[in-house]
Amino acid sequence: MESLTKTKSFLIKCRRVWHTLKKPTRKEFEQIAKVSAIGIVILGALGFILSMAMKAFV
Repeated sequence: MESLTKTKSFLIKCRRVWHTLKKPTRKEFEQIAKVSAIGIVILGALGFILSMAMKAFV
């Protein structure tokens, strides 16, 4: 019975969060996409540089 109560409580919390969410505006979405793309490029470049450095020293 306790697991049913926990599940119900969890679903109530999920519903509360779902109702507070909002769809991002186009401007917000574009900004998030740009920042994410920049982060991916930086991580990829860093990985490439480290890979090349490791090959140069081995």
